[in-house]
Amino acid sequence: MNSRALVVCRLAAAAVCAVVLLPAPAAAQIYSWRDAHGTLVLSDRALDTPTKIYEVPGAPAYRTTTAAAAIVPTARERFESFVLAHAQRHALRPELVRAVIQVESGFNPFATSPKGAMGLMQLMPATARQLGVRNPYDPDDNIRGGTAYLRQLLNRYDGNEELALAAYNAGSGAVDRYGHVPPYRETRDYVRRVGQRAGQGANPGVSGAAKLVLYKTVEIIDGRAIPRYSTQPPAAGTFEIIRY
Repeated sequence: MNSRALVVCRLAAAAVCAVVLLPAPAAAQIYSWRDAHGTLVLSDRALDTPTKIYEVPGAPAYRTTTAAAAIVPTARERFESFVLAHAQRHALRPELVRAVIQVESGFNPFATSPKGAMGLMQLMPATARQLGVRNPYDPDDNIRGGTAYLRQLLNRYDGNEELALAAYNAGSGAVDRYGHVPPYRETRDYVRRVGQRAGQGANPGVSGAAKLVLYKTVEIIDGRAIPRYSTQPPAAGTFEIIRY
């Protein structure tokens, strides 16, 4: 593991530790944001109000909302730096990328399906070649290709995550043929499972009556993480989609 990945793993572990130390029934969920300047914020709670953040000694590009001792990273935390970097590069929610990896491979970088799908994001050989993935079992290379593919599908279906996920599972041809999530039990179950893990932002695209769509980002000002809301997607950094 490179030094950058190790730092992020330790930061994520610290956030988990903070959650574990809370009284039951606290849920051990990590919230992460990267602002437009590339600073990563890790927290044990959603950042819905201005929140004090803490510098991490030796890692000026990172902040946490709780000071806690580092613990051994989990399998998911080992790849967090790749998830965040490639999610930011393709303007994807990290929650969506993590959810796809969880459902596809359970964060096993050496997973291989009976159909030949490979690695964390279960890339098929033809798809991997198209995306320039040289080693599908290398976590960085696999997530780079998988996130690029997710972005292609989201662009194809105007940001509709349900259709993009259905195409990721069953192929674009099936989605285009039916005009909606195909009536395949496996695909519908896949879309549901990823959507549940991805959280609030995993909503279908706007259809029918007009809906208000807000993009939630985090900006770091004077040692505080400040949530911001806009009707326009950010040019950089991670974001959450909120619909009304």
